[in-house]
Amino acid sequence: MSAHMPPHPGAAPPGPQPLPGVDAIIAVGSGKGGVGKTTLAVNLAVALTRMGHKVGLLDADVYGPNVPLMLGVNQQPRMASENKIEPIQAFGLKVISVGFLNPGDKPIIWRGPMLHQIMKQFLGQVEWGHLDYMIVDLPPGTGDIALSLVQSVPLTGAVVVSTPSDVSLQDARKAVEMFRQMKVDLVGIVENMSFFTCPHCHHEIDIFSRGGAENMSKLFGVPFLGSIELDPEVRKSGDGGKPVVLEGENSPHAKSIFEFARKVATRVGEIKAAESTGVIQIQ
Repeated sequence: MSAHMPPHPGAAPPGPQPLPGVDAIIAVGSGKGGVGKTTLAVNLAVALTRMGHKVGLLDADVYGPNVPLMLGVNQQPRMASENKIEPIQAFGLKVISVGFLNPGDKPIIWRGPMLHQIMKQFLGQVEWGHLDYMIVDLPPGTGDIALSLVQSVPLTGAVVVSTPSDVSLQDARKAVEMFRQMKVDLVGIVENMSFFTCPHCHHEIDIFSRGGAENMSKLFGVPFLGSIELDPEVRKSGDGGKPVVLEGENSPHAKSIFEFARKVATRVGEIKAAESTGVIQIQ
């Protein structure tokens, strides 16, 4: 892998180019860090594979590439034929991450042009093959990576992750507006860490408030994709490299994530159907 400067700034960049064999590209973003975005992106990708789909996971969070840890993989990808890179296989997923190339605690200190180039390589020089879904885990905020992604490939849509707290929602609104300005369809908003169920009395506790993301989705006219419980088992599974959805759809720890994944699949189908009929879907 390499990250070179792009052509002369005066040259007109090409428009977004579809990835051959990839039916839908879904960005998972958030306005701020600490809302469980990567955890949901990883579990969404694995859940979709459990539902019978072919899925790729692109870890675009170059400053905090946590996908390798959450999938329990640490090997480096190999070169395939024709200057292509073979993605890592994990739990039925095809995965690529800067974390595979830059393991350990060494930070990545890159400027915008280098970030743009690595995104182009992850998209165009990885042997993705046929995928029903490519899930892209974006870094928090509204910076270079999201812009590079939109400039490189046509996104099917974006999922915005937020907690119910006002601080998180304030930044999530910025993420929604960013995707709208870039003319990317909103798959919807999901509320993570929505509530906590006491293991002793089984009473639901609203640690970060509750319902804020659903209210925001109504205000912005964006579909609401569900509420995900604040569950210690989700954290333990991620830290242990075995996403909680591996427990199956009947697991109480994974049920809400599977419901979220099914809503994402339904929304993607709606967006693609609208595209085929020429109806503008951006919300």
